[in-house]
Amino acid sequence: MLSRDEPIPGMPNSTQRDRKYHRQRARLVASLRERGIDNERVLAAIGRVPRHAFVDPALRNRAYADEALPIGQSQTISQPFTVAYQTSLLAPQPDDRVLEVGTGSGYQAAVLCEMGVRVFSIERHQALLERTKTLLDRLGYRVVTKHGDGTNGWVAFAPYDGIIVTAGATDVPDPLLEQLREPSDAGGDGGRLVIPVGGRGGQQMQRITRTGPTRYQREDFHSFRFVPLVSEEDGE
Repeated sequence: MLSRDEPIPGMPNSTQRDRKYHRQRARLVASLRERGIDNERVLAAIGRVPRHAFVDPALRNRAYADEALPIGQSQTISQPFTVAYQTSLLAPQPDDRVLEVGTGSGYQAAVLCEMGVRVFSIERHQALLERTKTLLDRLGYRVVTKHGDGTNGWVAFAPYDGIIVTAGATDVPDPLLEQLREPSDAGGDGGRLVIPVGGRGGQQMQRITRTGPTRYQREDFHSFRFVPLVSEEDGE
């Protein structure tokens, strides 16, 4: 994986520009801490990911502002606070197996990779996935990707220690619950699902923890606004 301040292959760069982005990331991390993000591992990961590589060149001067930006296909790169918030709720540990539903720009996957997570990611937009996979590979982020319907999860690599959904769901898909890791015999909880649930007007962030073969604990958190999670049955 590249050092976060090394030039990115295929991208015009300079030592001065690298220092500029380093300072911008530091300011972003400081602003997230001020807004209540206190997971230092999450903040450190965000401080290392070159978010400017994941946005359109025309918007690169806004890459480290705390805002969502368009990436094509009617999709956006989530604002850094949202990424930090969801990742903090998920609380992944190194070597955890995490499924991401909605690869999008790849920024969330990169943050998870920086935390030592094994990331499996599904994206329904083929062209977007191909572009993002190329970028992740170029940056040295090892993410296993798949084109498909994320509401079905990804059985081949289940069970997961964590599942993170980066689009708004009207309901929690049952396959995602079923693919969470069950608690071990030694005790403790099983896998965790972090998902925004609600209609197009906004969603409430939920964390669902598997506590038994058929038992789940559900917690409600702040409200957000995501692009909708669409299944094959819903169509484009």
